[in-house]
Amino acid sequence: MSNLDKILADLYACKTIPETEVKFLCTKATELFAEDANLQRVDAPVVICGDVHGQLYDVLQLFQQGGRCPDTNYLFLGDYVDRGYNSVETFLLLIALRVRYPDRITLIRGNHESRQITQVYGFYEETLRKYGGVNVWRYCTELMDYLALGAIVEGQTFAVHGGLSPSITTLSEIRYIDRKKEVPHDGAMCDLLWSDPEQIAGWGVSPRGAGYLFGLKVAETFCHTNGIHCICRAHQLVMEGFRAMFEDRVITIWSAPNYCYRCGNIAAILKVDEKLDFEFNKFGAAPGNRRAIGKKVPTPDYFL
Repeated sequence: MSNLDKILADLYACKTIPETEVKFLCTKATELFAEDANLQRVDAPVVICGDVHGQLYDVLQLFQQGGRCPDTNYLFLGDYVDRGYNSVETFLLLIALRVRYPDRITLIRGNHESRQITQVYGFYEETLRKYGGVNVWRYCTELMDYLALGAIVEGQTFAVHGGLSPSITTLSEIRYIDRKKEVPHDGAMCDLLWSDPEQIAGWGVSPRGAGYLFGLKVAETFCHTNGIHCICRAHQLVMEGFRAMFEDRVITIWSAPNYCYRCGNIAAILKVDEKLDFEFNKFGAAPGNRRAIGKKVPTPDYFL
């Protein structure tokens, strides 16, 4: 068994791997991510997943639903860390899968893949508790700077964590963003990671304090201008696991069941087949006897 296969086996077994192995993984992953385009091309068939937020045992449930990588192609839409008890292991498992099977899994950036956000919502504190210092948090957050900002599935579906930006008219404009940095407080990169669809006519002020609200006409115009069928995004808790809006122009996927171990929601993944047909698979939280109960993570309620 190679060192990488051993690391993967340990992470699948929900073990906290040594700091030296974290550094090894992040170094290898940075080399891969540095070569990624801002907008990654993804081929079908593929399984698209929304926020998982450190709920490692539920990620294992997700793989039971969708199939193990590399037997299944995956596209994850960000927010791998914070709020869950196992953010470190969750993020590193997905990173290890990308390093081991670079053509079978695509990871894009969420608004929680950020130094500032992880210092508030749990990941920073978890790394200190598990490793006794800041090195692992630093390795991971430096790697997060290299994550792509979005993906295009078969030229038809624009996948992004949050949503649209008034600064971006065409997909080509995303390709020229300087992404290899901490998420800024405003501007196009911020908007892609923070914006939300809403039942309004055009653009609106976001209650999150970052990004924008965007309505039906904005989504229709963006899809028409770019010759795409729909926008697939995550970022918002959806109690039923997924939600289609604006005549199916915008689809929200949420993949963290019983979010924060208290919300009671169902999770979902989106399977896109060779014909580009969509199938939503719902799943619930991992059984209680398989869930690692750790120190309670503070859960501010802006997501509700």
